Amino acid sequence: MEQHEQVTITQYQAEADAFREGTWDHDVSQNRDALVAAMPHNPGKILDLGCGPGRDLVAFKSQGHTAIGLDATPAFVEMAKQVSGCEVWQQSFFNLDLPPETFDGIFANASLLHVPQADMVKVLKDLWRSLVSQGAIAISICRGNSEGYIVRGSGYRFVSGWEYETLSSCLEVAGFEILHHYYRPPGLPRKEQPWLLIVGRKHLPIV
Repeated sequence: MEQHEQVTITQYQAEADAFREGTWDHDVSQNRDALVAAMPHNPGKILDLGCGPGRDLVAFKSQGHTAIGLDATPAFVEMAKQVSGCEVWQQSFFNLDLPPETFDGIFANASLLHVPQADMVKVLKDLWRSLVSQGAIAISICRGNSEGYIVRGSGYRFVSGWEYETLSSCLEVAGFEILHHYYRPPGLPRKEQPWLLIVGRKHLPIV
């Protein structure tokens, strides 16, 4: 395991309860709806990538989807299983073991921001392979052009910031068609919107 990943997981593990309490009521229904609207089947099979304590697994399940969670932090895996009743896999983004052509949608809400810029295309290609034909991905990520460690509570997290032009280019290289994007929170001037959401669709390789 890379050092930046271990440092990040250690911080999340140490403050898992506080993270759950601080994020459970965050309303990201706009992002979930954006994914579902782009999926080839509704209800469908969704991978919640970096599911954390399970908030969005619960929401997807309540809508009739088959939702599977994935997280690298052991405490989050257990929390998500208990609260959602869904299957949850403990895996690293950098060593994904996903079934091919399985998911109608992948929900990456504030999770791929922990991937270094140099590794993003590889991770996206792994996700591409796990999607069905015309499967969709929704990525919510913090805006910026730098990467490194940020202080959070008693530890550090590795965070990489992206803008639309840089992340959309990675998605296209990995085999995705960009459908649309927007910024959050809604209704604010662009400079006060620190989050970017991109929705992409799997392109079949040209033979």
